Amino acid sequence: MSSLLALGNFTALGFRLAVYMLASLLVGMALREYVRSRTAMSLGDATPRLWGRLTWKPASWFDPFGSGVLPGLIAVLWTVQALLIPAAYGKPAPIDPSRFHRRVRDVIIVSAAGPIATLALGVAAGLAVRVSGPSAEPYRIMLTLCYTSMSLTVFHLLPIPGLDGARMLALALPPDAAQAYRNFDRYLPLIVLVILFVFSSLAVGFLTTLAGALCDSATGVHCQLLLQF
Repeated sequence: MSSLLALGNFTALGFRLAVYMLASLLVGMALREYVRSRTAMSLGDATPRLWGRLTWKPASWFDPFGSGVLPGLIAVLWTVQALLIPAAYGKPAPIDPSRFHRRVRDVIIVSAAGPIATLALGVAAGLAVRVSGPSAEPYRIMLTLCYTSMSLTVFHLLPIPGLDGARMLALALPPDAAQAYRNFDRYLPLIVLVILFVFSSLAVGFLTTLAGALCDSATGVHCQLLLQF
């Protein structure tokens, strides 16, 4: 049976890609959360260790919606080969900025640590794509890992309260405005649903363009085209 044989809109290839994407999200999230906690520790804040976040275990950061429902909804779309940027987030990292030696600088460093980690993972996967054979299944796995890692990088740099981009943007706001802005993180699930699903055309047009460009640069190929999207 051909990998492209479809039952309705469902395809065997789409199912495999969805599985690869979910596995890639797990790897990418475990890496970003560990690196973020390790970076905070190195800058003088021991809170991540005290809260049990200095670990590779997904249970330490797993969020029912951000790490479960959201990736699951995106995976369903991937099974019918409908492209939506891979996205996930974990429970808020326990960081105490008052313990940093230089608060503003160190908050920026910690906030950037996660996206930099997933960017590096994407580059590594891209190098693997360049040296592997184009017809082998590991090629498609590495391609999916690269695209998913780049997508995580782009997603977490968005200025949405609760994500890394918002934490850095809040530093430029007056104290009262910054506090009100950060308090919107309680609505993170709703905001993400609105952006990715209600305004899906914007998400597909803008976010996937950025993630695709990063993936294309890392792999040297057209990622979305080779993933059959």
